[in-house]
Amino acid sequence: FRNLDHPEDTSFEVESFPTAELEYPNNNACEKFILLVPKDKDHYNPIMCLEQSLCTIIDCYLTPAQKALFGTLPDAFRADNTPPSSPRSSPPPPPDASDPVDPPERVPSMTYPHSYRADHLRVLQRAIRRHDGLLFLSTLETVNHLLRSLKYPALPADVFLPAPPNVLMSTVHTWTHSRGIPEKVLLRIIDETYQRSVGPNIGKLNRYEAFSSEVYGELMPSFTSDIISATCLNSSSLLIDLGSGVGNVLLQASLQTGCRSYGIELMEGPADVASEQLRQFGKRCRMWGVRMGPVELEKGDMLGSKRVSELLGEADVVLVNNKVFQQSLNEALRPKFLDLKEGAIVVSLKPFVSPNARVTERNVDDICAIFDVVERPYRSGSVSWGSGGGTYYLHRVDREGYANVRQRFESLRARSGRASSGRR
Repeated sequence: FRNLDHPEDTSFEVESFPTAELEYPNNNACEKFILLVPKDKDHYNPIMCLEQSLCTIIDCYLTPAQKALFGTLPDAFRADNTPPSSPRSSPPPPPDASDPVDPPERVPSMTYPHSYRADHLRVLQRAIRRHDGLLFLSTLETVNHLLRSLKYPALPADVFLPAPPNVLMSTVHTWTHSRGIPEKVLLRIIDETYQRSVGPNIGKLNRYEAFSSEVYGELMPSFTSDIISATCLNSSSLLIDLGSGVGNVLLQASLQTGCRSYGIELMEGPADVASEQLRQFGKRCRMWGVRMGPVELEKGDMLGSKRVSELLGEADVVLVNNKVFQQSLNEALRPKFLDLKEGAIVVSLKPFVSPNARVTERNVDDICAIFDVVERPYRSGSVSWGSGGGTYYLHRVDREGYANVRQRFESLRARSGRASSGRR
């Protein structure tokens, strides 16, 4: 940014450390952003982050009348994520043709001077394009004033009446884990957390032995959402991630579904970053006014962990990103799955048993014969280690089906034994 009116002004130079503040939905929640652009366009851009967070707040937390106070959202934010004005237990009756048309919805107890009725979002974008620092700051201050007016409405004249609620937080109360918070809010919290926790520590994630089971890779949010849908994770579920890396899947699942999550990571770098991500993610959730399920992290060996042994019997879903696991590690994990309850699902990038395998008399005693396996595709851009798509596997524990198959083979063995005895 620059001061276009006074080019000699240095207040927007790097040495002056220029900042701007943005109001977030929850009470007493705001954040300062550095008004500087990175030299590398792929690096974190705080100005872009501020703009995206602001547009997400306006798009997902406000009614149409409230949105109109701020102006026109960019095209990318014009999806229909408008929350209802108030929750209803049943749909309203259809209007009678003779009834007068109601006037447009108004924000109660809020009046603004003419300068507050401009298209602030377009002015903000123009200021960014022109690098006009003063216009950006003055427009953002107006936007923040409008947000504060919604967060802290005027107190009623009667001192015995309760204070009116934060309008933005009233919207959050209409969201449930069964429907999920709006995807844009979910992705903003994930992105804000990642940029502040993982980005500055990316060097810690590259300290591994090549072609070993410790090679680091991430599942993208879209892939995690697919896994959540395929396994029907919900607020009463327990998710275990064996080799949880920086904790991305655990954090997203805990917010998206409210489930309880546990992850274990052997490598010190990713484990340390995961702890920082958990702290930052909790802070972000409070700022956005949403709740996440409980998350437990452990740094250690998944094969020797007592906590893994304690929790596996309760798990509803176990994720194993074993794309680069050595065969010896995959084989060592197989006995662990005997502790899983009926119906539990193991999600993996490599199968522990072939999806086309049939239980025969030869393999009926194999540990993984308890699994019913389904192969599923994942889309391009779903993983960090390649741009193409691939496949993943859902192993559902089906001991009842396995018991029926085993009983059939045992009956065949018994009949075969009796027939052999009769011939002698």
